[in-house]
Amino acid sequence: MPKESFADRLKLAMEQQGFKQVDLVHAALEQNVKLGKSHVSQYVSGKTVPRPELLHFLAETLQVEEDWLKGEKDLPEQAAPQPEIRNPNKESSGGKNMREFKKSSKLDDVLYDVRGPVVDEATRMEEDGTQILKLNIGNPAPFGFHTPDEVIYDMRRQLTECEGYSPANGLFSARKAIMQYAQLKGIPNVTVDDIYTGNGVSELINLCMSALLDNGDEILIPSPDYPLWTACANLAGGKAVHYICDEQSDWNPDMEDIKRKITDKTKAIVIINPNNPTGALYPREILQQIVDVAREHQLIIFSDEIYDRLVMDDEKHISIASMAPDLFCVTYSGLSKSHMIAGFRIGWMILSGNKRIAKDYIEGIKMLSNMRLCSNVPAQSIVQTALGGHQSVNDYVVPGGRLYEQREFIYNALTDIPGITCVKPKAAFYMFPKIDIEKFNITDDEKFALDLLRDKKILLIHGGGFNWKQPDHFRVVYLPRIEVLKEAARKIADFFSYYRQQ
Repeated sequence: MPKESFADRLKLAMEQQGFKQVDLVHAALEQNVKLGKSHVSQYVSGKTVPRPELLHFLAETLQVEEDWLKGEKDLPEQAAPQPEIRNPNKESSGGKNMREFKKSSKLDDVLYDVRGPVVDEATRMEEDGTQILKLNIGNPAPFGFHTPDEVIYDMRRQLTECEGYSPANGLFSARKAIMQYAQLKGIPNVTVDDIYTGNGVSELINLCMSALLDNGDEILIPSPDYPLWTACANLAGGKAVHYICDEQSDWNPDMEDIKRKITDKTKAIVIINPNNPTGALYPREILQQIVDVAREHQLIIFSDEIYDRLVMDDEKHISIASMAPDLFCVTYSGLSKSHMIAGFRIGWMILSGNKRIAKDYIEGIKMLSNMRLCSNVPAQSIVQTALGGHQSVNDYVVPGGRLYEQREFIYNALTDIPGITCVKPKAAFYMFPKIDIEKFNITDDEKFALDLLRDKKILLIHGGGFNWKQPDHFRVVYLPRIEVLKEAARKIADFFSYYRQQ
């Protein structure tokens, strides 16, 4: 057999054993081996090769020789991995292997660790009776944040009118209210027909990526990111190219890195502002530089602004679309976070600016929007109520308000831990602390998250889950009340007092 790269041999061994990438991750979890999906993806793509202990695990799991797997030994054709070693998950009928249905290979490069292996382990522990403090997901309801009474009242009054489908892009009343909100934000050239409601922003991101990207098309996405953006871009056949956000500059996008990564295949740039996971809020100067780059290279701007009403310290959120009337922009927002109704699944997107240059793309958006019929109609029915009148979220983000005081507490508590630093967030309800990896000997941040979960029953998401390449960050959700955060901070501090990764 001719010599091949490690990636080639790994893929061959996986194919012969009927393994997908996730099967290796699950096998590693069962054996308490520190191997995440992002690592396997890098091995398969040929970007990196595993350390000796992981090479041993892979060879043993895939039933091949280590020397062959790492390319130091050529085997005759008959000695290569053979398919007759049956996958234990297969069943047989009448001496014949049953057909086995695998997930699409399009999912091989999809990462969504916000609900990934660490969360799977937390679920297993809960099923065994262990109580877990979940600081992993921005879901306000479990932490005592409630929907404004007026919103619930109006939904109940309108339920009988919401039994049928709405127009594909949403109820007129909802889209009219969103259009008026866009006007208040200074977003130009928007009509009611430029508004699309969705089952949360997540559905609309997926729809937009599917309508835009052909195989090989590139889209610039921040690192760290909200991983759904990268997952949807990859799933659509495109290539997510990550530009760095600079921790030394309050997590603002690194403009030089953005410029270096633009190619003739780049179609668009994504910004997440306010940012998840860092809590950064981009100032006007940074937004102007992004507009200038997008204008120079004729890029679409996708702006995820779901946290635009969760801004603290007397700062003001600026919609980048308001600064780019000559560009085609898509702006996303919704009620999940600002009105504490994540489970209602109501989000929207606003198409603005130069729609003429995106005429064909907009037809694709309409087609996919029509195919899913419409978004949740009862949730659409309360958009007008929610966006009008008193905004209760404003009470949370000022001194004395829950989110403000919880941010103050957890920021101080975590940065008091030796070896932990953090840029103080200005918006949303996330914090992205940095770990001194030399002090704690951390080489695998997913293993760190698993070790913390098993030791202290606290569920966090490691930085790698947000497409951050270094193993030196984790995200904290500071939605719990201060008394709960105090206990969490105490346990985390104790964990770091003795933790050294093996």
